[in-house]
Amino acid sequence: MLRFLVHRFIGLAVTMFFVSIMVFVIMELPPGDYADRYAFRKFSGTGVNVTEGDIENIRIQFGLDKPAWQRYFQWVGGIVTRFDFGQSFAFETSVNNVIGKRLWMTLAILYSTLVLTYLLAIPIAIYAAIHRRSAVDYSLTVLSYLGLALPNFLLALILLYISVTLFGTSIGGLFSPEYEKAGWSVGKALDLLQHLIVPAIVLAWSATALQLQTVRATMLDELNKLSVTAARARGIPEWKLLLKYPARLAVNPVVSTIGFDVNRIFSELPIVALVLGLPELGELLIQSYLDLDMYVAGAVLLMLTFFIVVMNFISDIALAALDPRISLEG
Repeated sequence: MLRFLVHRFIGLAVTMFFVSIMVFVIMELPPGDYADRYAFRKFSGTGVNVTEGDIENIRIQFGLDKPAWQRYFQWVGGIVTRFDFGQSFAFETSVNNVIGKRLWMTLAILYSTLVLTYLLAIPIAIYAAIHRRSAVDYSLTVLSYLGLALPNFLLALILLYISVTLFGTSIGGLFSPEYEKAGWSVGKALDLLQHLIVPAIVLAWSATALQLQTVRATMLDELNKLSVTAARARGIPEWKLLLKYPARLAVNPVVSTIGFDVNRIFSELPIVALVLGLPELGELLIQSYLDLDMYVAGAVLLMLTFFIVVMNFISDIALAALDPRISLEG
């Protein structure tokens, strides 16, 4: 297991190294740089004639005159040695301060969605497989197909409309007005948990539908294995037999796709956040690209990718622990 962990950790580090190169290339892709945007915003409408020399001085001021390779190693070196993502040009502060609050809010939405998805999908799918062709099984099949067909943002709009028209309140945001600018307390934490329910339901909608179908199909396949029949013949209690053999193995596809679920949540979160008014990193990423504030954009991309890679790392470990048939040599 130790060798397995070391191999996976080295793979994680190598992956993040190449990801950092790709992210920096993406940061460099937009034409121009922040010096042009800064000059436009500062002198537009003032009648001041901005020369190429003025823009070059601005570029030197922000350190944009250095070669790309030098700026890359300076950026990565700051992240690795000091966990410093550099300076935000538009916000005139460190990138860490800009993404800090939104990062924690994004992670809160992410993990609440994952927990809700698996708490719903796994036990319900196992129950549906055991009671195959029952009314419950057919109902869950219909609901799962509906979950795959209905976009998450549309569900968010429906819930938002119902809350405003029927209950006279809004489910948007992550805090009630009285806690919006208040310091952290038990009351604010509980208020956050209450507001996380709606975005978690919206984002878990399609993932739960997919995992329902996956776990149900795997469970049905495992129930027909000879090992299950042999265990039943030995007189093992049914509930213990189901948990020890088919149910444990039916969870494998779920564990192996944790990284995929994280990626899907990050992809769908920006438009859902726009509908529900959630402070998350997707909106900040779009805005930083429009402002050519590339260190903020790079930090957001790197952090989101990092969490996807880490969740894949955790997925590999959990899968190896759950299923002894998986070789630890890979």
